[in-house]
Amino acid sequence: MTLFPRWPFLTGMVLLLLSWTEPGTDYSRWDTYGGHPDASRYSSLEEITTANVSHLQKAWEYHTGKPGQMQCQPIVVDGILFATTADINVFALDGASGKEVWRTDLSHYWKGENAWAGTNRGVTYWADGTERRLFVSAGNNLFCLDAATGKPVTSFGDNGKVDLQNDLDYPKKSFFIVSNTPGIIYKDVIILGMRLSEGLDAAPGHIRAYDVRTGKRRWIFHTIPHPGESGYETWSDKKRLPHIGAANNWAGMSLDEKRGIVFVPTGSATYDFYGGFRKGKNLFANCILALDAATGRRIWHFQTIHHDIWDRDLPANPNLVTIRKDGRTIDAVAQITKHGFVFLLDRATGNPVYPIKEVPVPTATDLKGEQVWPTQPVPTLPEPFMRQAFFEKDIIDISPEYQAEIRERFKAFKSGKNTMWYPPSLGGAVLFPGFDGGGEWGGAAFDPESQWLYVNANEMPWTVTMVPNVPGGKGQSLFSANCANCHGLNRKGNGSIPAIDKLEQKYSPATLGTLLKTGRGGMPSFGHLSEEDRSALVAFLLNTASSSDKKEVEAKADAGLTTPYLMTGYKRFTTKDGYPAIKPPWGTLNAIDLKTGKIVWKSVLGEFKELTAKGIPPTGTENYGGPAVTKGGLVFIGATKDEKFRAFDKKTGAVLWETQLPAAGYATPAVYRAGGKQFVVIAAGGNKSGTRPGDSYVAFSLP
Repeated sequence: MTLFPRWPFLTGMVLLLLSWTEPGTDYSRWDTYGGHPDASRYSSLEEITTANVSHLQKAWEYHTGKPGQMQCQPIVVDGILFATTADINVFALDGASGKEVWRTDLSHYWKGENAWAGTNRGVTYWADGTERRLFVSAGNNLFCLDAATGKPVTSFGDNGKVDLQNDLDYPKKSFFIVSNTPGIIYKDVIILGMRLSEGLDAAPGHIRAYDVRTGKRRWIFHTIPHPGESGYETWSDKKRLPHIGAANNWAGMSLDEKRGIVFVPTGSATYDFYGGFRKGKNLFANCILALDAATGRRIWHFQTIHHDIWDRDLPANPNLVTIRKDGRTIDAVAQITKHGFVFLLDRATGNPVYPIKEVPVPTATDLKGEQVWPTQPVPTLPEPFMRQAFFEKDIIDISPEYQAEIRERFKAFKSGKNTMWYPPSLGGAVLFPGFDGGGEWGGAAFDPESQWLYVNANEMPWTVTMVPNVPGGKGQSLFSANCANCHGLNRKGNGSIPAIDKLEQKYSPATLGTLLKTGRGGMPSFGHLSEEDRSALVAFLLNTASSSDKKEVEAKADAGLTTPYLMTGYKRFTTKDGYPAIKPPWGTLNAIDLKTGKIVWKSVLGEFKELTAKGIPPTGTENYGGPAVTKGGLVFIGATKDEKFRAFDKKTGAVLWETQLPAAGYATPAVYRAGGKQFVVIAAGGNKSGTRPGDSYVAFSLP
């Protein structure tokens, strides 16, 4: 279903004249996360077209044998596909047949307590002459493998791996660190970010580059500046600054190979929802960073959120684009955000291509010590790709029952004037756009022919409620810092995250302690905690804790190691049956003409079959994973809860083909050529948002 088409389209000749690609970029390949170093997610292959896409059929299916969420976008080099399993085995397949070439279980080479791998989005490839290497992160380790055999390259780091807890220019050596998005290669270095804790125990999110041959750190950029460095002046509380973490890159990076510039989007600083310990703008959190890829020197930065208290991490690597505007060619960076904006900046200078205004936002807060920044940057163009506020008139209307249910709950929250910028409060507020976007980690795709950007959006409201962090002993303090954001302060979970209020019925102190040490599935390892801290946390979770040690907790609060307020948990704002509280559409795919900044078309993405059966038009669903666009005229995307994989007409937004996957494809597809044919492949791991788990990579081609 297509909404709001805008015409006319440029003729083929004009499109040809306006089209541009980075000199030397081979868009028939797909050998980097995002397809290419510019993260365009564009393929110049055109065997599969709008005219024949309806004939697509399954070419092969590879079962990993490990069901679970797979966010991995494969890469393909010389016909060999490289990807990962849910538990981060790394494998190579023949891209034409899907037959396994090799497979490596990284746990065989993993020593130490922290054996949790974490969700993985893919691998990084490097070659020099006959030397070919793969880099993949699992847990706190960066591994280097021989691309021909899958065996560790023992000359790299410590027998084939580098511990990412080291070389952070920080005295503490034990953190929760997972680098779940592939790094990017510039000449002979791999540049890498990290996923970190959301609490005040988080590591600093510094960006690092490692020598691809030796594993030695070549450079580091301090995203939380050290004394004397640029940006240090944007943090008011110098006493507590050494305890502030994150401002990390978990979303991946993009590279301008010609200029030697790596573009790094960062997330918020900790604690996510209370900034009383980090008053100021907080550079370089929530920034697009342009760094010299050879040295790590900052060239420019642009901050998309000042003093973030809404968890508005930049969620995807930016697209490096070239557009024709006002008679001139502009090399630009297009950065999508969770709150539905595209920041379009000149690639060399960081100057906005379209004006960006500093808009006044509400600053009144009932959280003592918080100082909300008074303005936030809002692009005049491109147009937002989702709704920007949730008013009472927007309450779900697909049934009177749902409407009445949500209206009653809606009145209890601060909503309806400028919901996006309401500070987190003790009374609670609706957060819309929500925690998961807007845009998410799947990223956007850019077509250099039309200069259109394709981005999918979630339109799910969430709620944010803060409560005082009442000192209650060491175990409760550890729970608040490490577990409460996901499982909730009441330990009841949120539907997709399980309740943990009755763990004593399933676990003994020994078995729960082991689980905390190793992690399992979507739950991370807490191996970075000391044995003493894990024991205190186990006692709290099993309700066997002794009387509170308030002095220790209060001392930590004074030092800035624990926050006086906590969020009660990540909670979607839904009906009792799990439908978003807002009117549809709940998921969309959008085409934005970057030459004009205007949305060209908006299509519903996904459906709930039970609602369609009742005569309700397709509503769209939450979606995780991004699009790929092709010269053949198509946008391929999975991402939806209905477990389908679709091809859209890139000019009109019409669905031309869809197929049912064995599980939801919460990943971005890859488009490649092997054995003389064009293929499109997607990971189908499901196991998110209540959907079933799967273990497949599924490839499609023409007969």
